[in-house]
Amino acid sequence: VQLQASGGGLVQAGESVRLSCAASVRTGSGYTFGWFRQAPGKEREFVAGTFRNNGIGYYAESVKGRFTISKDNNKNTVFLQMNSLSPEDTAVYYCAASSTVIFSARYSQDSYAYWGQGTQVTVSS
Repeated sequence: VQLQASGGGLVQAGESVRLSCAASVRTGSGYTFGWFRQAPGKEREFVAGTFRNNGIGYYAESVKGRFTISKDNNKNTVFLQMNSLSPEDTAVYYCAASSTVIFSARYSQDSYAYWGQGTQVTVSS
């Protein structure tokens, strides 16, 4: 499985960015997809995910109401729409996938077998 993340860049606080993750597998095939991020000097943390085919996104508290995860199964692409960005959202964002995620462990990066290369999002104040 290959994942290619894109869409990062430099934006100002309050602006929006949409990240894309192109997958080499069918996004409607039962895989769980997640977005994680790693800020400088910090550990990688969960941001958002969509569990298998239930179509329901789940989010870290810090991004709830601002970020939205979605999939285009025709294009095998997973998106992360990020609104109302703040400097605290500055990080490298990674997409991840796995076909074996257990629902109770969906927030853990250890549950994801496949990772994209990361895309940098920088939010200036």
